[in-house]
Amino acid sequence: MTMQHEHHADHGDTEYTQEFWDERYGSADRIWSGRPNVQLVAQVAELPPGEALDVGSGEGADAIWLASRGWKVTAVDVSAVALDRAARAAEAQGVTISWEQRDMLSWDPGAARFDLVSAQFMHLPLAAQESMHARLAAAVRPGGTLLIVGHLHSELHAHIAPRFRRAEDIAASLDPADWQVLVATSFERQATGQDGEHVTITDSVLRAVRRRS
Repeated sequence: MTMQHEHHADHGDTEYTQEFWDERYGSADRIWSGRPNVQLVAQVAELPPGEALDVGSGEGADAIWLASRGWKVTAVDVSAVALDRAARAAEAQGVTISWEQRDMLSWDPGAARFDLVSAQFMHLPLAAQESMHARLAAAVRPGGTLLIVGHLHSELHAHIAPRFRRAEDIAASLDPADWQVLVATSFERQATGQDGEHVTITDSVLRAVRRRS
């Protein structure tokens, strides 16, 4: 579900199911760019490696990038097709990743398990995102990082941007006694549209560090 989301169609609530994503991944040899997400690289490149959770791992580029930098990665996605493709890509690049099929509408990763929890462009019903973000935040160890990236309005994402919580709203839901919010803003970047045209898109980025006791 992650990677450079440059092409979308509006499929309603079916977009949140395993069946939808298995069919979508099965429709092509590759859907996303094969490169790690820009904001992941920008926000994580200088962090010391530890244990990471990549949520909505898609075809695996983010997880592979993290593993290649020394992170011990658990990567989860709802699509078995995507996970199989990602596992083959990781094997080809010589990195070891734990791949798990999970439905983020309900899955609880557990408390204080990871030094980094990254969720890049996760497609869930807006009403379910607050619960998911709370579960992801709880999974971060003291001293660890929570990174949530979503779409804001752009030519490419006008129809799906309202599905993502704004970084500022996610930040406001974090207890300041437990979290130091380092980034809660938007960043513009250049992308290629469906017809090859250059477009500006805007990412909403939340990066916060869980305070140590």
